[in-house]
Amino acid sequence: MKLTDEQIKKLIPYIIEATALKPFQVERTVELLQEGSTVPFIARYRKEHTGELDEVQLRNVEEQFSYFCELEERKIAVLKSIELQGKLTPELMERITVSRQKTEVEDLYLPYKPKRRTKATVARERGLEPLADIIAAQELTAGTPEDAAYHFIDPEKEVPDVTTALEGAGHILAERLSDNADARAMVRRLTKEEGVIISRVAASYKERVTKYEMYYDYQEPLKAVPSHRMLAMRRAEK
Repeated sequence: MKLTDEQIKKLIPYIIEATALKPFQVERTVELLQEGSTVPFIARYRKEHTGELDEVQLRNVEEQFSYFCELEERKIAVLKSIELQGKLTPELMERITVSRQKTEVEDLYLPYKPKRRTKATVARERGLEPLADIIAAQELTAGTPEDAAYHFIDPEKEVPDVTTALEGAGHILAERLSDNADARAMVRRLTKEEGVIISRVAASYKERVTKYEMYYDYQEPLKAVPSHRMLAMRRAEK
């Protein structure tokens, strides 16, 4: 999908914010990139045109330009898909339109993305979504979840007892939570800020000397792990 000049123009403020460069530097660099100029060519022969940007700065502009173009193309595809399903609300459209992260767009699209057949799908087919709604509402003032589930027993739909009904409702609730963009963002943020990576040696390697010995009994806050240590642990895992 090729973006129009107008669509590309709307991306310029995002690139300016991401690179902290002057507007004219970003605008002219994007123009040269669109014309087919390479970063080395621009750095060597078009310095006066870009305000003396070096190759590192130009590469940053190129990467941000590519990222936001891909993001914009994905937004267009996602909005079209949800609209064709008749489920595109003004609020959802606004959230997708203003997003600057691919992960956020994908999270927002997840509830509307065609899915393979899941346990939650089967539970819905068995008529258990209203039970999931009752549990999610947390408004029962009398009785137990088992009492509520009793009314959904239906052997013809393969719901022979209360346990099966509650299990099916649980599958539906789990999928809803997994598809919730705000919940996914919260988990990502929490993992990044408070997560701890832990490695332990496999039983078969306990007495063996390897170059990964420092990771035999190791832990570190996730946000503090440098890339070379993370890669080393992943190699050790393999």
